[in-house]
Amino acid sequence: MPIVPAPQLLLESELPPQASSASHARRLLRGALDRASAPWPEEDVEAAQLAVSEVVTNALVHAGTPMTLRVQLAESGLRVEVGDGSPHTPVRRNYSSTSGTGRGLKMLDRAVDRWGSAPDGDGKVVWFEMRSADPCSGIDDRSPGVRGAAAKDTVTVELLNVPLLMHSAWQEHASAVLREYLLVRVEADDLAIFEAHAQASDAMNLLYEQVPAPDLGDDPEALMAGALEPVVSRERLTLNVPRASVESFDTLDDLLRQAVALGEARVLLVPPTQPEIRDMSSWLCRQVRDQHAAGAPPVPWSSLQSLTEPSPPATPASPDAAEVAASPRALMAIDEASVVVAVSPSVVRFLGHPDAAALVGRRVLSIVPARYHQAHIAGTTLHMTNGRSVLLGRPVTVPVVRADGTEAPVELRVDPQLLPDGRRMFVAEFGLPPNDAP
Repeated sequence: MPIVPAPQLLLESELPPQASSASHARRLLRGALDRASAPWPEEDVEAAQLAVSEVVTNALVHAGTPMTLRVQLAESGLRVEVGDGSPHTPVRRNYSSTSGTGRGLKMLDRAVDRWGSAPDGDGKVVWFEMRSADPCSGIDDRSPGVRGAAAKDTVTVELLNVPLLMHSAWQEHASAVLREYLLVRVEADDLAIFEAHAQASDAMNLLYEQVPAPDLGDDPEALMAGALEPVVSRERLTLNVPRASVESFDTLDDLLRQAVALGEARVLLVPPTQPEIRDMSSWLCRQVRDQHAAGAPPVPWSSLQSLTEPSPPATPASPDAAEVAASPRALMAIDEASVVVAVSPSVVRFLGHPDAAALVGRRVLSIVPARYHQAHIAGTTLHMTNGRSVLLGRPVTVPVVRADGTEAPVELRVDPQLLPDGRRMFVAEFGLPPNDAP
């Protein structure tokens, strides 16, 4: 039987939970490969550096603990391991291709032959190999991740009337907001943010793993047909939360409140999102806290927002809004918070209101049938987060609610406009029936 040489350990180093660790890992890996007995092609070295940077950054953002970097050479090729203190295994996020987050694991797939993860004490090890004799990519299915590690001591939380579509959009928006907030705090030399961010990620991972996401695709007709209540909600859902992770939901709630405040002040690049999304986020965190700490009964999801009371427009008056209000065309302008900022006379007549004042300042959801509310909120959130625009810029036929509560089908085309101050305004053109057209 042939003797297989033992793997050659080129490097084992501890990395602190700080922003410089990713670049430090790249330098350590290059130095280790430079010391290898056989030279490595430059393109392979660069691919390995890209991969280790992604794995370390992922550990830094989602674990927030000290890390261990190991580099080995064996007959199978190069093996790099990064250990951290979080039991959560990496999870591919099904985010839009235009999203600013969620693409790291796809990048890892392209850079290496195979990669995976395995439990390691209270944490895990994420590894990748290059020049492997058995190339394949993806997470090691033998790793039980957080569910297996934490199943012995969990808290059961009942969620009622769960808005699945809004939750899916919130996951993407919250990930982008928290990542930007992390960078802001790091630039201010606040290193404690890594631990807090890791706790917030812990809570989001638990929700992502256990709250199903509706798969509606990108076909406009299928999207309109499938994004309806009650299909996009779940009447009852059981959430299993490791007892050690309950506090993570308080941290998530706190960080998102701080980040949303910066977003509204335009400190972050990711714009603020719909108030219902913020309500849902706080509701999720409160349900975990209240049911665990006080033994409170589950409270069904219901937004605090009112569609009947006027809201102050988030977008200041602009020449564009004034043009809409005076236009002979059938137009309505809506700001980033989905508040109507201007409406033309023909649309006022079509909707049966006495004047434009009855619509301006109200949420546009007041003219959207209730069964489409969640789809509208989720779609607007994804557009504000990553530019997703499946239904924008093209005519779609939708029902609208008139002043007397009846519904009327109308062809709409909604186009986003970027205002000089960086805010967005959405202009909807109504294809009115001949009798109602201006």
